Order: sequence, then C-alpha cells, then structure tokens
Amino acid sequence: MIHLKSPDEIERLFEAGQLVKQVHDELEKLVAPGISTAELDAFAEALILKNKAQPAFKGYHGYPATLCVSINHEVVHGIPSPKRKIKDGDLVSIDLGVIIGGWFGDAARTHLAGNASADMKKLSDATRDSLMKAVTVMLPGNRLGDIGHAVQSTVEPLGYSVVRDFVGHGIGRAMHEDPQIPNYGQPGTGIRLKEGMVLAVEPMVNAGTWEVKVLRDGWTVVTRDQKPSAHWEHTVAITKDGPRVLT
Repeated sequence: MIHLKSPDEIERLFEAGQLVKQVHDELEKLVAPGISTAELDAFAEALILKNKAQPAFKGYHGYPATLCVSINHEVVHGIPSPKRKIKDGDLVSIDLGVIIGGWFGDAARTHLAGNASADMKKLSDATRDSLMKAVTVMLPGNRLGDIGHAVQSTVEPLGYSVVRDFVGHGIGRAMHEDPQIPNYGQPGTGIRLKEGMVLAVEPMVNAGTWEVKVLRDGWTVVTRDQKPSAHWEHTVAITKDGPRVLT
C-alpha cells in the first residue's frame, strides 16, 4: 500500500530531510585521509541527537551504527569501524537517515578523499547526474519506470552498470514504504506517480558489472568484480508544482 502524504505531512518530512542535509554538509568537511569511519559515525550521531532527533539506521534490523560508510568497491551498508581509516584517493559513500517526531529523512552522498583519480570523480559525478535526471521525471502522471529509466539511460552509455539487487523506496512514518524503486526500467511502465508520494531515489552505480554480494558481516555489500561503486540519494516529494527535493 502506498501512503500519499498531505502538504502538512510533507512539511514534517522536509524538516527531517533538512537535518539529513545539514549532517551531510558537515560530514563533507570531515571526509579526508586519516579519519576513521567510526569518527564520522560518532560525529553524525552527536549532531543528530543535539537536534533532538534520532538516527534512523541504528538498531534497524540490528544495524549497529548511525551511518553506512562504504569505500571504493563497497556499494552500501558499510559498517563504521575505528580500524577503518579513509585513505588518499578513496571513494567514500555515506548513507544517512534520521527520525524527527516519527517522520523519516534519508539521503546518501559520495565523496572523494584527497587526490582521487579522474575515473573516481567521473563515476561519482555520473551517479549524481543520474539522480538529478531521475528527479526531473518525478511528476504526477508519469510512471515508476520513468525514474529507473532516467538513471539507467544516464550511466549505461558511459560504460557503467546499475545495481539491481538494491533499490530505492517510499518513505514517511517508516524508513521503507511502498513502492520499491529500481534504478533501471522501461519508460511508460509501472504504477503512475501521484501527488503526495514521497520517494527515496538512490542510484547505486558500478564501474564494472552490476553484480554484488554481501560480506560475512551480514551487511556490507560489495561489487563482485571489486571495481568501485558510487551512491547518491535524495528524498523527493511529488507535488502538483513538480518534484520537491526534501534533502
């Protein structure tokens, strides 16, 4: 069941989304060679709590941290650790969610640490571009397949592939609501987009094959060919005036 949100409810989601944006903005200043992923996690949690909110990921199905920090060939759900220090040239994807008054916000960004290669930057930029292209088609009357097609048609001509095992999702009073939002698809197919839908769209784009696997920790997802992956995500409300990015 898809829960359509009222304008007042979208404002509540915007409040959560803006805190997500604030935390991401601050993390962007900290991502650099030498810092540990656990330090990033502790900083984010403290800032969320300071703003009278709660981390959305911590404790979710047993997940142990506030952030997901995925480096290089890690796609998503990388668990922060004091032993994992960011190195010069790393591609660092950070996924973050918060809860304010029972409403969720969710977004991800990919960062370049230090002197990252041109190939790393190109992958991250293409993934972000595919997200913003997807946002432009999030209009009432369009279809779910239009979103995935926008992502796929942006990155595949560049030789990249979209992850198929993990997808975007509706969001509201739960972090994951219907519908699921694949990052691939045929235009003009799938359910119609309606005013009041709030969707977390999150392209995960690999430099090589789309195939991934989960490591023994039960969380960390990596590319099977060990090539790098980038991850960008926004929470977006569909309104009569067009898409509204909440994060």
